[in-house]
Amino acid sequence: VQLVESGGGLVQAGGSLRLSCAASGFIFDDYTISWFRQAPGKEREGVSCIHTKDGSTFYADPVKGRFTISSDNAKNTVYLQMNNLKPEDTAVYYCAAGRSFPFPNDYWGQGTQITVSS
Repeated sequence: VQLVESGGGLVQAGGSLRLSCAASGFIFDDYTISWFRQAPGKEREGVSCIHTKDGSTFYADPVKGRFTISSDNAKNTVYLQMNNLKPEDTAVYYCAAGRSFPFPNDYWGQGTQITVSS
């Protein structure tokens, strides 16, 4: 199983970024793919997840209305569109996969850094 994140970077507050999680090594269209984040000195927290078979989604309260998760099963890729970014969104963002819902974490990607400047 391999999960590869991309799309991180530096952005000003109020800006947007889109993260991608490219998956391989498992049956993509029957898993839950999650995004977690970990800020310095804080515990890792679930941000959003999507079930690739039925499209069910879940968002943590801090990102509701600003982040949108989607899945392209033909490309085995999950996206996280992040709008109206805030400095408190600064963290390393990780992609994870598993069978449970929400926020399974059986498999992890390597993480991608997002820094939001004020």
